[in-house]
Amino acid sequence: MIALVVSGFLGALLLGERRWPLRAATDDKRRRDVRNLAVAAVAGAGLACVQWPVSGLLTRAVARRRLGLLPRLGLPPALETVSAVVLLDATLTAWHWLTHRSELLWRFHAAHHADLDMDATTALRFHVVELVLSVPWRAAQVALLGVRPRPFRVWQTATMISILFHHANVRLPARLERALAWLVVTPRIHGIHHSIVTSERNANWGTIFSFVDRVAGSFRDDVPDTVTVGLPEQRDPEALRFRDVLAMPFRPDASHR
Repeated sequence: MIALVVSGFLGALLLGERRWPLRAATDDKRRRDVRNLAVAAVAGAGLACVQWPVSGLLTRAVARRRLGLLPRLGLPPALETVSAVVLLDATLTAWHWLTHRSELLWRFHAAHHADLDMDATTALRFHVVELVLSVPWRAAQVALLGVRPRPFRVWQTATMISILFHHANVRLPARLERALAWLVVTPRIHGIHHSIVTSERNANWGTIFSFVDRVAGSFRDDVPDTVTVGLPEQRDPEALRFRDVLAMPFRPDASHR
């Protein structure tokens, strides 16, 4: 059911990108889509091999043994789910910040930022090693916060929908976009984070909720819609083929933060 919802949402975004693009494309979209989805397939396969202990065994252990913060608070189920989603999103924002600050993690996260355009397929374009390295962090999130299976599934679904949405190259009506940006991360807001300008890239770290950045003082909405996406040292589409993206973190000249 989750896969069906996410697939339907992705299809709607792809249609929206064709009708109401936010930014003009700089690379061939069909070629990019195939490349990004191929990278995503590798990443998804790798993650599936190591994610089960977190999404299955650990969340069940939390429920059974009442581990972590949330089970001890005695919240009603709905409020516990909302609290879990907010806290997981906030701590995921911290992980995102680390992927930019750590030289090792940035080597792998840069494969996501090197995309010369940003659209819904960019949301799926993560290096397999980055996703595998994120699993211990996810385990710590679940164990310390005390996230049970159902809230974890709700968060996973909300996160995937949000990532697809805020990476989408869709121009929303200005008033709607600014209203949404008070609560959630929008395509224009996350586009700033994908800018080639370092000071702009070091902002808007959130995944679902924009108020995480507002509280942290890292929120920006003062950048034009025409932001140039990508990394300044990676501007050649011919150097960003499928095998190049997978090999990027291991090159001696890997992108610096």
